Amino acid sequence: MAIDYAKREGVAYITLNNPEKANIFDKQTSDEISAAWIDLWEDRDIRCAIVTGAGTRHFCGGHNLAPRENVTEEEREYLRTQRIFWPLAGTVHGQKTGADGRMGDHYPRVWKPVIAAVNGWAAGAGLYMLLASTDIRIASAEHARFKFALTTQGWVGHGPGASLLIKQLRYIDAMKILLTDEPFDAAEALRIGLVNEVVPHAQLMERAETLARHIVTMPPVAVRMMKEFVVRFGDLPTDQAWHVQNLINNLLIQVTTDGEEGRRAFNEKRKPNFTGALRRRGEAWEAPSEDDAGRLDEAYRSGEF
Repeated sequence: MAIDYAKREGVAYITLNNPEKANIFDKQTSDEISAAWIDLWEDRDIRCAIVTGAGTRHFCGGHNLAPRENVTEEEREYLRTQRIFWPLAGTVHGQKTGADGRMGDHYPRVWKPVIAAVNGWAAGAGLYMLLASTDIRIASAEHARFKFALTTQGWVGHGPGASLLIKQLRYIDAMKILLTDEPFDAAEALRIGLVNEVVPHAQLMERAETLARHIVTMPPVAVRMMKEFVVRFGDLPTDQAWHVQNLINNLLIQVTTDGEEGRRAFNEKRKPNFTGALRRRGEAWEAPSEDDAGRLDEAYRSGEF
């Protein structure tokens, strides 16, 4: 197996497990991690995921750049050119469609929180996956290192790394990474906002699990909808994004039980039990009486409801 995949008490664990080859993305790894993303997406009992690498040297060192033995360098360039104009059906820039139809199987966005425990080098495709597929990032103080790793080869990269760096970091920090292609350590990653926290390596998984266990206690539908809202609609003008957010919020209140459970638990001063259960569609409301209509209209206009 190129990855280790386990599920425990609401958390999925993905570990890239090929440390002898820098935990790289070869075909087997890509296929296995794609299957894991799909499984944790569809498993309603999974509320959060942690992705890391085996060992202390590499989180993911990038793609396997070696061509097949029976493909020459000239043929490789021909196939790359063909992929620009004639990508296969069911692919995103030549990558199979996995859990996320927009980003392919390498860099999907699953609508559940994903925590990265960066145990070593995140370079090339490893950095891309960090940017595309993870939401909270914890880095090992001793071992985490980062590098775009393409510009120095004369490329801008097949993956979405440059686009995501520009969106997630300040312009000057993203451009320094892209234009110099210099490696940087966990402290610099924290300074520029690429990671949330830097911890001693011995505490890396413990800290990731603490965050995951907290997320497991949160209302699962609201958490997953919050992530989808940010990813899909966060770049809209504020008034438009707010409108979408308001529609999503009303859906959560009306068609899940968690919104009511959260309110009741707060009023009853107890710990909520969020299940993500869906409400059954009911009958239409009866029109209020004339007296009730006036009272309800007053409450509606006051906003106190």
